[in-house]
Amino acid sequence: MNREQFDREKKYQAALAVARSMLRQNVINEMDFFRIEGKLREKFKPVSGGFLL
Repeated sequence: MNREQFDREKKYQAALAVARSMLRQNVINEMDFFRIEGKLREKFKPVSGGFLL
């Protein structure tokens, strides 16, 4: 993984952590979470390519 990929992955994981927290606090529902996760994947193109709830 090069530096650019690492930076994208780090930003993706950080943003996803915020979305997970919002989901746990019932600020958003699962449908919203999946929509957000998809947008984050499009934006950051993470190496991991997915998420873990």
